[in-house]
Amino acid sequence: MKEPLVSVKNLRKVFPITKGVFSRNVGEVRAVHDVSFDIAEGETLSLVGESGCGKTTTGRALLRLIEPTSGEVKFAGRDVIGMNQTDLRALRREMQIIFQDPVSSLNPRMTVGAAIREGITIHKLAEGAEADKRVKQLLEEVGLRAEYAARYPHEFSGGQRQRIGIARALAVEPRFIVCDEPVSALDVSVQAQVINLMRDLQRQRGLTYLFIAHDLSVVKHMSDRVAVMYLGKIVELANAKDLYERPTMPYTQALLSAVPVADPTFEKQRILLEGDVPSPANPPSGCVFHPRCHHPSRDAACAAINPPLEEKAPGHFAACIKQPPTTVSPDEQAKSGGVNPPQAYFPVVERMSRLSPSV
Repeated sequence: MKEPLVSVKNLRKVFPITKGVFSRNVGEVRAVHDVSFDIAEGETLSLVGESGCGKTTTGRALLRLIEPTSGEVKFAGRDVIGMNQTDLRALRREMQIIFQDPVSSLNPRMTVGAAIREGITIHKLAEGAEADKRVKQLLEEVGLRAEYAARYPHEFSGGQRQRIGIARALAVEPRFIVCDEPVSALDVSVQAQVINLMRDLQRQRGLTYLFIAHDLSVVKHMSDRVAVMYLGKIVELANAKDLYERPTMPYTQALLSAVPVADPTFEKQRILLEGDVPSPANPPSGCVFHPRCHHPSRDAACAAINPPLEEKAPGHFAACIKQPPTTVSPDEQAKSGGVNPPQAYFPVVERMSRLSPSV
């Protein structure tokens, strides 16, 4: 089997909570907890979930833009976590990021050409007229005019600024790009243009994406596989088509039920979750989703047992001890207070309802 380009194992990031004059440690925020996944070369893996679930922290931690607390990250077989600063800087050429906010990610004092050229200069890929030529080629590749290189970020629209961010990431010819909600701040029509541009660039350059988003309709269009996060943990991981057709984790089912359908003949059946998202500083015991879960077999075992991310169908993984098959035996669940046996639960998320013609 071919080695994945990116391999993440048991990645954790904890932020301390401090208090008082002496910054005494009084707790911790478990932003990312035991996250593991692989990304094959040329593949797009999407990370989805509610705001604050740890998507962006995961992306930045694997690039070491923030230092992970523990875990293992490998890129093309090389240990990213153990690299010194010299080796890490060299690796930056192969691993890049497109930031969520195209305004704050561009230096307002630098021209667009200077911002794109910066990475080319640092990695000594080209100099002088050759570097200028490369900047103009990149601008044209992302659908902008070459003469825009002399302008400043405030002179562009949001969609154009995001294209500049993409050009800057491509400047050093990376193999892997973390796309941190690259279209969430854009209008719907502009979103489509940027998404299509990213897909075209992936085909032309053989790029690998970690695509972070909360818009599930965009994710469906972009992804080969999808990982769903909740309170810092991956709770479901599957091929994009399988996940959208047969979501297994109750949280994923609720997420997909909230996606609007642009068809008046469809009536949406929402799965309404009870309560609020728990704090990552004080996560629930056992399954982190159990206080809001709508699975009919939910019981005391869900609050006591930490569910493993296990294969429910070929290539489809979910963290739920009440969705069969599960490696957590009925006896083990009973010892933890469980009274309900696992049962397959796939609520109808959508149903067709033909509207009567208006009179």
